[in-house]
Amino acid sequence: MTERRTILSGSTFEERIGYARAVVDGDRVHVSGTTGFDYATMTISDDVVEQAAQCLRNIGDALAEAGCTFRDVVRVRYLLPDRADFEPCWPVLRECFGEVRPAATMFVCGLADPRMKIEIEVDARRGDAA
Repeated sequence: MTERRTILSGSTFEERIGYARAVVDGDRVHVSGTTGFDYATMTISDDVVEQAAQCLRNIGDALAEAGCTFRDVVRVRYLLPDRADFEPCWPVLRECFGEVRPAATMFVCGLADPRMKIEIEVDARRGDAA
């Protein structure tokens, strides 16, 4: 039987909406769309690059709890309300994904809270769970 477990970050959104930060399903790890909120304080920066860095810290925490690192990421999706905000984030994104080179897509769309300037979702594969 395939292992399935949820990983919670403590975000109030998880409880209010009814989702998990990540789901481990066998050797697959699916990390939900993650925004730049600092979940300890439930605050968010006004700066898109700082939000991207916080998204990655939040994602990194979920991956670690699942037994993964950014090296295990096979797919990343970037969601932004303003396409002009994407390029300024490239250097911080490249720090995590530059050598990994996951498949990637950027969407321009509305996000749940007008303070959110970027949301990042990843899928990873755990090498030791196959």
